[in-house]
Amino acid sequence: MEAVARAAHAGQTDKAGRPYAEHLRAVAEGVRERGGDADQIAAAWLHDAVEDGVLSGQWLRRAALSSRTKDIVRAVTKRAGEPPEAYAARILATPGALLVKEADLAHNADPARLAVLDEPTRTRLAGKYARMRALLGLGRV
Repeated sequence: MEAVARAAHAGQTDKAGRPYAEHLRAVAEGVRERGGDADQIAAAWLHDAVEDGVLSGQWLRRAALSSRTKDIVRAVTKRAGEPPEAYAARILATPGALLVKEADLAHNADPARLAVLDEPTRTRLAGKYARMRALLGLGRV
């Protein structure tokens, strides 16, 4: 899935202007380090693809992936207008999704990543990530 994810996000950058594939790699590695399995690692590579619109829901349905990987990707894909509580509940209800989201939040909240952002953005994102960690019962990073 790495090659598919890298190709899909080619040219995309994160809020700090870094290649987006660096975030995907970090999340996949975070899942691996936390004991994640092949389905979870594949989902980590794809965790933002549908949400960012670089791959479609139709692509995901037809992809040669396990149903568990697809379920995890769907679970961690935020929906427009969805309250954070509903998003967290879907993650918690989907086997394997919490580990992927935990790795995503850990990388997003990395102090080194946040440090390069302007203060208002850094403060807003730190609060957003802390709230999601609390909703998921993850405590501190």
